[in-house]
Amino acid sequence: MNVKYLALEIKRVVRNPRFLIFTVGLPVVFYFLFSSINAQGNDADRVRVVVMVGMAAFGGLTAAVSSGTRIAVERGAGWQRQLRLTPMSGGAYLVTKALVGMIVGLGPLLLVCLIGGLTGVHLTAAEWLQVTAGTWIGLLPLAILGVLVGQLATPDSVQAIGSGVFLLLSMFGGLWFPPAAMPSWLANIAHVVPSFWYGGIGRGVVFHDLNVGTTVLVLGAWTVGLAALAARRFRADTARV
Repeated sequence: MNVKYLALEIKRVVRNPRFLIFTVGLPVVFYFLFSSINAQGNDADRVRVVVMVGMAAFGGLTAAVSSGTRIAVERGAGWQRQLRLTPMSGGAYLVTKALVGMIVGLGPLLLVCLIGGLTGVHLTAAEWLQVTAGTWIGLLPLAILGVLVGQLATPDSVQAIGSGVFLLLSMFGGLWFPPAAMPSWLANIAHVVPSFWYGGIGRGVVFHDLNVGTTVLVLGAWTVGLAALAARRFRADTARV
């Protein structure tokens, strides 16, 4: 993997004004909005934690998926076919794109947690580690999903498709409201999608229901499956003349 290329890709993403507004600013705005509306009465502290972990996960997911969708523009310009003329392998290219999603996803995740800590969220050191490091590690299959979306979408459709993907994942993942508040049909679907298990890492701090073994197994399976699909699509795309 080319570290200079990785750094260049990260700079390209974070210098985009849309990235700063929608993937960094929006989760923070939602945190203040939802916590001010729902954090009332004796249960205010608990609600504030629920909102914080949900918006931190939402920020990480949005950033990771959005960064991967930029691949569609590169494909439209023929960049992936030009990779055959460079020393960089296709695998290194895809790994770099997934790593970019992971790294840029860390920013909004940590920012929401920082603001939560400054506005009355009190957790133990182990709980903060679970919310930050645990949630960030769980972001891997979603970063790869962003790469896959970028591989499948066209430059004209990628923005709409990418937005739809992270909005649906946020809803089914219980990032905007706890799964217990979902109707039964939605809760049944939610258990299938990776964002449910991803969001559950942070929610486990509040509800103490995190099953580490099942979470690792499900997210690991999604990681392998999505990576295989992204690699297959990349090979098919670069094989075209």
